[in-house]
Amino acid sequence: MLSNKIIFKNFGSDQSKKRYFVLFKNLLKEENEILNSFKNTYKNSYSKKLLKKLKKFSEIIIIGMGGSILGSRSIYSFLKTKIKKKFYFQDNYNLIKQTKKNMLNLIISKSGNTLETISNANIMIRNNKNNTFITENKESYLMNLGQNLKSQIIHHNNFIGGRYSILSEVGMLPAELMGLNPKKFRRLNFLVKNKKFVNSLIQNVSCTISLLKRKKFNSVILNYDENSYDLFLWYQQLIAESLGKKSKGILPIVSTMPKDNHSLMQLYLDGFKNNFYTFFFVNEDSTKKIKNNNLLKSHSYLKNKSLNDIKYAQFRATEKVFLKKKIPFRSFFIKKRNEEVLGELFTFFVLETILLAKALKVNPYDQPAVELIKDETKKFLKKY
Repeated sequence: MLSNKIIFKNFGSDQSKKRYFVLFKNLLKEENEILNSFKNTYKNSYSKKLLKKLKKFSEIIIIGMGGSILGSRSIYSFLKTKIKKKFYFQDNYNLIKQTKKNMLNLIISKSGNTLETISNANIMIRNNKNNTFITENKESYLMNLGQNLKSQIIHHNNFIGGRYSILSEVGMLPAELMGLNPKKFRRLNFLVKNKKFVNSLIQNVSCTISLLKRKKFNSVILNYDENSYDLFLWYQQLIAESLGKKSKGILPIVSTMPKDNHSLMQLYLDGFKNNFYTFFFVNEDSTKKIKNNNLLKSHSYLKNKSLNDIKYAQFRATEKVFLKKKIPFRSFFIKKRNEEVLGELFTFFVLETILLAKALKVNPYDQPAVELIKDETKKFLKKY
């Protein structure tokens, strides 16, 4: 696993895979708009004419929350060396400074009523021209605002929730504005026919369920690639919001490596035992090398080594120690950074999440508890 650009080591072997193969086959038979958006046959709801118009903007601010923005942010971070335009992501109340009058505001909310997105958009919108909205085709605050401003409004697929919307219009319009190709991301048709991919996926789900049965509920991502940090923030939401129901779920924790060797690793190795781990490494060809002239003899083993070489040694050494200590982990080694690889990772993680939810007998698509905070917040704002 997975493709020839990804080396994947699974948690281990588990013999109870048959049940999960059945769940997988049944999932593929469903009329599922989420999975349809992962196919190369999916049709975007925006036109080429609109795309051409939006491509004229050299700087773009994406305004949204959660799944409406994490996907496009992870694409931008992971592939930033290929992207020439500047993108800014407004997903909290720390407002971005607008440096140019002709910056595009791309405002995204499925419901059209997300409080933080409405608040930020209200402050960020300067005029009636440079705003495009992605929201459901129904009555909502953002739909009404977009119409009042006579802005371009792109219809958000109402069958696709925010955290699953990465390969729909929500993620692929920003990707196209970045100069990337949506067809290279959408690889489900090919991947479900790839035995290595499917076997790895099913084995992964089976092992994860076994870990949960052993009371291991914390999923710690040991991320050795700073450009993948946003990818795992997206993954964090995907897993937590999809599975955290009925007193069940997985707590995903993103750990920045090798920095956390000097803070959290002691706990990971010798602390409580209810964690399981994901190692993630991206191979880089062009990283800075050690300056041999300044190197002391005591550290001659660093001679001619690049920062990538050093980081890889730490990655492999940590794997070895985890093996010796029999700490459960899986490992992703990314050989090349491109759209196909990222699309494959998106597909793997989404299929994994849905299958885990079905195995745990929870609904992977809703998030009912979050609505409680939204309702209480409105009460406070109306009161004060």
